[in-house]
Amino acid sequence: MLLTPAEATAIIARHLPTLPTEDCAIEHAHGRVTRQRIVTDRPLPPFDRVTMDGFAVRSADLIANPRAPLAITGYQAAGMIAQEMTRPGTAIEIATGATLPIGADAIVPYEDTEQDDQRVRLREGVFCESGQNVHREGSDFPRGTALIAPGTFITGREIAVAATVGASRLRVSARPAVAVVATGDELMEVDTVSLAPHQIRKSNDHALRAALCQSQLVSRVQRFHLRDHPPEIEATMRQILASFDVTILTGGVSKGKRDHLPTVLAKLGATEHLRGIAQRPGKPMWFGTTPRRTPVFALPGNPVSTYICLHRYVLPALRQMAGAVPAGPEMVPLGQPFRFERPLSFMLPVRLQSDPAGARTAHPAPFNTSGDLGGLLATDGFVELPADQTDFLAGTAARFWRWI
Repeated sequence: MLLTPAEATAIIARHLPTLPTEDCAIEHAHGRVTRQRIVTDRPLPPFDRVTMDGFAVRSADLIANPRAPLAITGYQAAGMIAQEMTRPGTAIEIATGATLPIGADAIVPYEDTEQDDQRVRLREGVFCESGQNVHREGSDFPRGTALIAPGTFITGREIAVAATVGASRLRVSARPAVAVVATGDELMEVDTVSLAPHQIRKSNDHALRAALCQSQLVSRVQRFHLRDHPPEIEATMRQILASFDVTILTGGVSKGKRDHLPTVLAKLGATEHLRGIAQRPGKPMWFGTTPRRTPVFALPGNPVSTYICLHRYVLPALRQMAGAVPAGPEMVPLGQPFRFERPLSFMLPVRLQSDPAGARTAHPAPFNTSGDLGGLLATDGFVELPADQTDFLAGTAARFWRWI
């Protein structure tokens, strides 16, 4: 009996190793998955921070007479040690980002003041309140606050936070080396000019490599090609399984006479965990692990099947291996009705559209066959439609998987 996509996902998840950790300089941490908790080493902000260019004042000097003139006693830029306001009726000219002077409790922006030589006063109708335009010490986060949890993908935002708290080196997940193996006698190199009618240029391995590299989940990807010759498959696969952390194959896993891969993998000691998923496209997918516990994904050879299975199963598996926090499902409503009668889950390519109000809908873009890779160009991803329905009305919410 075929597995459902959810059952297949659960089986894959149970058999995945967790990648080791390594230290990474902050300059190279973008796109990595952190395996440490990043904590504030001091309050944020670390001092009473000025948020407007203008004048630091004591609000008490202006309660009785908001228009009282104040003597300008100095200037304080960002990065300077805080000056002191020792006398009443004074002000210090100040820049955004500077530390609030000792004795001051408010900032009056330039545009709310009038200046006369070394004196400044508030404009008519302007009032001053204690604390205005001051970002108080620790008001964002106190010292010791965990800001970034393990399992977070590091983007520019996380880089900024890590830099702020002095995390110059981060503990992150190591990235696996991946082998992408295309199979079949019919496959020829991309630069082949003269093709026989029965030959096609290799595309799956290039597509998989590009998507894997763009995901930033891998350290390197190396492509291989296997002809439909069992001794050659066995010799090459023996080397690949010993040398790479993850192996992804395309083709050779269905029920044809020349689909040798499951037999060869078993001979090499790989344990089969699943073969066949109740979905279209992608039904013949195979998954197993080697004696070293490295995962092997054998994807169907048809291009659309391969690309969908990569996004539906392989990329989430790589995220799990990296210790990434699981992403919640992205749901979108169908923009038009769709009917599918076969008792399989249907992975339906869609294009997203937004109306003037910002409401987003997914519009089916059915492919001619699972070899219609060009049909994916105008799509943004695919929705997963469950097998227990045949008619899907416009507005039906479906899980959306976005192409990388």
